Amino acid sequence: MSDREALIEEFLAESGWAGAERTPLAGDASFRRYQRVTAGRHQCVLMDAPPDHEDVRPFILVAEHLRRLGLSAPEVLADDVGAGLLLLEDLGDDTYTRLLDADADEADLYELAIDVLIHLHRLPSAEAVPPGLPPYDDGRLLEEACLLTDWYLPAVSDRPTDDDREAYVAAWRDLFPAVHAQPRTLVLRDYHVDNLMRLAGRDGVAACGLLDFQDAVAGPPAYDLMSLLEDARRDIDAGLESAMLDRYREGVPHLVGDEFDKSYVILAAQRHAKVIGIFTRLCRRDGKHEYLVHIPRVWRLLERALENPTLAPVADWLDRHVPPAMRRIPPTGAAAQ
Repeated sequence: MSDREALIEEFLAESGWAGAERTPLAGDASFRRYQRVTAGRHQCVLMDAPPDHEDVRPFILVAEHLRRLGLSAPEVLADDVGAGLLLLEDLGDDTYTRLLDADADEADLYELAIDVLIHLHRLPSAEAVPPGLPPYDDGRLLEEACLLTDWYLPAVSDRPTDDDREAYVAAWRDLFPAVHAQPRTLVLRDYHVDNLMRLAGRDGVAACGLLDFQDAVAGPPAYDLMSLLEDARRDIDAGLESAMLDRYREGVPHLVGDEFDKSYVILAAQRHAKVIGIFTRLCRRDGKHEYLVHIPRVWRLLERALENPTLAPVADWLDRHVPPAMRRIPPTGAAAQ
């Protein structure tokens, strides 16, 4: 037994789960592992987040805050923060992804997800954002946008020169004041079908289970809406996208307008650039090649956003340095870092 496994067994025993059976659950794009822990008729979920790579404290902070707001994040049943171990309420297996694969009512699921955002975005900033949450500031936005230049571009061509990279950063930086001008709310940051669940026996917005929110920040309300409707992992019908945008606008009319739309398209381009870089990094650094299949979709979404005149400086830079012929699935191989 490895030292890590011995630590987990000790944690389970101290938490009242000695001798429980453990079965793996689907992971995510991080270093975290999840296991279902079963003892008789009782179940919970073990989050194993090695502290050299992960910090479980943001998860605890946001989970408890979401639950106070009447939303369905998993309850934290036990924790060893120093060891990076949590026992969580088991919300079941009905993720949106699985339900959609089983031909569940797509509109019904998306309406519920939109209603969660409406519920959250109707709250004043001081109530929606827990104390201590980091802001979605220029530093974070730029670091994410540069994943495209720092990981994707070297995988398909040459690394940009320092001057070229600085021009890319400057093009983004000039856009972000429009994002920061929006009201600040809790941004879960990975709000899409893989991280949403339909919970039986719960009503209203509590029927939507929320997962993978440890990277939450204080930022603009358009981000999670865009993340849901411009999904890197699945195509969404234009009619459904339009209907969900209308539902959101009707739910929070005080937020939406031309400036909101401008923020939405900037954030869409920024996220898609980030995701292209992340999926490349997952392949070349971590050996997780399965994410590459989504890159053509994400390029389509990025190109759609770049059609907006607001994004002209970024579009021009990409046309020069990443022309259409280079917008492809990168080869697998060792990292060029």
